[in-house]
Amino acid sequence: MNDPFNLLDPDFLQQANAMRVVARRVAPAGRWAEHRSRDRGQGMEFRDYRPYSPGDELKSIDWNVYQRLGRFVVRLFEEMEDLPIYLMPDLSKSMWHEDPPRAITAMKVAVAFASIGLDQHDRVGVLPFSDALDSTVRPTSGRGRLSLIADTMSRAAEKARDNPGGTDLAAALAKLRGLRMREGLLVIVSDFLDPHGIEVMTSELKKTRHRPLLVSITRHSDREPDVHGDIRVRDCETGDMQDVSVTTHVMEQYREAYDAHFQKLQDFARSRQGNFLFLDHELDVMKQLAQLFEGGSFVA
Repeated sequence: MNDPFNLLDPDFLQQANAMRVVARRVAPAGRWAEHRSRDRGQGMEFRDYRPYSPGDELKSIDWNVYQRLGRFVVRLFEEMEDLPIYLMPDLSKSMWHEDPPRAITAMKVAVAFASIGLDQHDRVGVLPFSDALDSTVRPTSGRGRLSLIADTMSRAAEKARDNPGGTDLAAALAKLRGLRMREGLLVIVSDFLDPHGIEVMTSELKKTRHRPLLVSITRHSDREPDVHGDIRVRDCETGDMQDVSVTTHVMEQYREAYDAHFQKLQDFARSRQGNFLFLDHELDVMKQLAQLFEGGSFVA
């Protein structure tokens, strides 16, 4: 396949496949995989009993208990099902502003999670976004599907690079919610610098039913820009210009606003038993992702 962004680098994928995503519990109605479902059904591992109810299959009754206690009870087993993983790499204009662009790092993070998920029989969906959500490729499973996912992202990235759109995470999440996909792990990889503001983003994030993993692609200079005196700054998405006199007080206000912005994202992730990770665009991606995988596993 055509791999213009080197998303299928063998060394990178080998490191990814040494890691596992472990779900606390997964939503029912999935397919067999490696995660414990919230359902109790006809799995392999016994978990509990419950009283017999009309309609239960006779083969599920524990006749030994009936002989001892004279009561009909049904054996419950743990179902092992898949964890749907939904990957949302940000391909908006701000993600292409630098050289090399942050969009490539976002795609590498997405491919790492895709590789991990497919390797453990999970369904993986890739949903790139900018001012809209691309839901062309729905969740799929099977190790051989990784090349399809990488190719889908590469095609979307080439299109976005040549004609980038602005960032509208809220609109993308609203469309995701409308797809009514089974509850799973939602991995959003972005700079999270949406011109609509943090309140709009967090308001829409709170409406999602998926467990969030927010990966913020940053650089040290985002919080500590090396600027002084009278400068003119340009919004890399809207093109708007603004004259600014950079003083010590102005820089303090900027850092306070920057910290408050990302603190709200971290607070949201924590409130939903999710995770937040700052990932420096200039450093090794896999070494930073490893922070999530203590002992080789990430608990979602």
